[in-house]
Amino acid sequence: MDLSGAWRACSADDEVRRTGVGFDFDDSAWAEVAVPGHWRTTPAFAEHDGPVLHRVRFQHPLPTDGQRVFVTLHGIFYQADVWLDGAYLGDPEGYFAPHSFDITGLARLAPDHVLAVEVACAPQRDDGSKRNLTGAFQDPRRVGPDWNPGGIWRPVTIDLTGPVRIDRCRVLCRDANATRAHLRLTARLDSDQARSVRIRTVVGGVVAAEQDHSLARGANDIAWNFDLAKPELWWPWSMGDQPLTDVRVEVLVDGTVSHRHEVRTGLREIAFDDWVCSVNGERLYTKGAQVGPTCLDLAHAPAEALRRDVELAREAGLDLIRLTSHISRPELYAAADELGMLIWQDLPLVHGYARSVRRQAVQQARDAVDLLGHHPSIAVWCAHDTPETSIRRQQLPTWNKTILDRWVKRSLEQADESRPVIAASGVPPHLPQLEGSDSHLWFGWGRGGERDLATFAATVPRMVRFVSEFGAQSVPDAAPFIAADTWPALDWDALAEHHGLQRELMERYVPPGEHTTFDSWRAATQRYQASLLRHQIETLRRLKYRPSGGFCLASLADAAPMISTSILDHERGPKLAFSAVTDACRRVIVVADRMDDQLSPGDAVALDVHVVSDAHVPLQDVVLSASLRWGTGSHEWRWVGDVPADDCVRVGIVRFVVPDALGSIRLDLVLEHGDEVATNRYDAVVNR
Repeated sequence: MDLSGAWRACSADDEVRRTGVGFDFDDSAWAEVAVPGHWRTTPAFAEHDGPVLHRVRFQHPLPTDGQRVFVTLHGIFYQADVWLDGAYLGDPEGYFAPHSFDITGLARLAPDHVLAVEVACAPQRDDGSKRNLTGAFQDPRRVGPDWNPGGIWRPVTIDLTGPVRIDRCRVLCRDANATRAHLRLTARLDSDQARSVRIRTVVGGVVAAEQDHSLARGANDIAWNFDLAKPELWWPWSMGDQPLTDVRVEVLVDGTVSHRHEVRTGLREIAFDDWVCSVNGERLYTKGAQVGPTCLDLAHAPAEALRRDVELAREAGLDLIRLTSHISRPELYAAADELGMLIWQDLPLVHGYARSVRRQAVQQARDAVDLLGHHPSIAVWCAHDTPETSIRRQQLPTWNKTILDRWVKRSLEQADESRPVIAASGVPPHLPQLEGSDSHLWFGWGRGGERDLATFAATVPRMVRFVSEFGAQSVPDAAPFIAADTWPALDWDALAEHHGLQRELMERYVPPGEHTTFDSWRAATQRYQASLLRHQIETLRRLKYRPSGGFCLASLADAAPMISTSILDHERGPKLAFSAVTDACRRVIVVADRMDDQLSPGDAVALDVHVVSDAHVPLQDVVLSASLRWGTGSHEWRWVGDVPADDCVRVGIVRFVVPDALGSIRLDLVLEHGDEVATNRYDAVVNR
């Protein structure tokens, strides 16, 4: 039974906790709220920070002998207290994992019931000592400071089972090849008394394994594994097909199915070696983007919107999306499985947390594996995004980085040995861990100029093994939140506080004072962002496997109207950077060293030209042409040869002396291989 629909709700206080949870209480004067939903989407709670007490009345037939009844809350933001008919059931915490309670005894008393759920989601005002593990959903950089995601945001169901219930079930594909796939399963069975049961595992409609187990009364943890012969392997979209397989686990009592659990999975093997990803034994240079929450009102987001983000990432030529500091709805993971998009899955931890969260963080790490472990698209777990924001604290031992993240990483590794686990993202090498993690390199947006990445990579190559955050902010075309007609006297403080504008950095890199109109400034921000992303992606791709294993730009799209690093706005309208990223992420690209923006007549210039191929087959008889044009003059170069599979090769050098002709000068590159054509262009200005 699904209890979704209109519930009654009111602001919770001590008085309503005493009187408002019982069966006979009259809640007709309370406001209606939608479940699933976030309370801020209801006018009565549009500015409310909770807690809010929710109530619903329902009828359920009396269970028969051998039947058990459970109430399951599939998602609560963020903490709750739960009552049925005035009887207290428990206090679940954690927004993405389901929470179930046995109500068999209460269900046998009468068919009429009232379920009361008090939900709390306190604002997290101290970014260095948060207590809610809500990640991006309470991160003002992602959703602004005005949103509170509180509410019962996923369905509430009444579930009927036999005497033994599958409380949780984890399905993992540890390894796979053309010969066999090895599956590992763990389950927690809740039995009403000591008994013997049979566990049946069905894969693709065929019984793959059957085992007998003796259970004690209450919770019982069991584990088993088996091999599948000659499996159809799941691949990322750029490497192959995405066959999916249904796996069903049934628990039988006296030959009758008491409960079943079913998931859809893919058979593949994921590995990372020094930040180089391999799938089923084949290397993949991972091109990715950070993805935040699809929208603020995630409870009511259409399934098509969740899928569309995955489709847009694929349209941009990306192989990976990083679900930054949050766990999304099931539809997004199903879409990634079907479309062959790899996922870097963060837990909902970002920046600093209070010491009291460790136990809950460890538990939620296990919950994440139970909930998502069967998805073949998930390639890597990350415990914590940017635990320390200051350079000094990144170099010193801290509770978040040194203790919390290690505990959470260990929990993930114990729950899932089939995937790599990162303790913390954005932590540079430090004593005693000189290895460091992935890098956040904001060259051209807070750190030096946008051209500095190449020099930095040559100086400290270890720091570009995997760059998981880089980019620049830009203003979207659809910006009704900006009073453009007041230019240049915009409400800059409001844009910074409510819409993410990093004003100091914008003043440094794209100064508004240099533009006479708002449209001119907006276009300049988009051009700067597009140029930065294009050239930095080209730089990283040219370092393919030497040492770069991939990148993840910041970011794909916004959840709300923002001035941000996204390449799509909150309505999924593209900025100029979307096209630039798409071009830079094509399967085969041709790149050259960048000319200086300003050249002088007589300067001697030598530019290396490279071809980068992500094709997993060699490219033969490739023709590459280069043409340098200025005023009425030009010069041509031409090379013919082969490009190895999945590699970057240096083709040749473009050498020239800057002509004594003032004005623009342009280098065009054209690569031809059968019907495939790749182009690139570099511009400079010649002056005295």
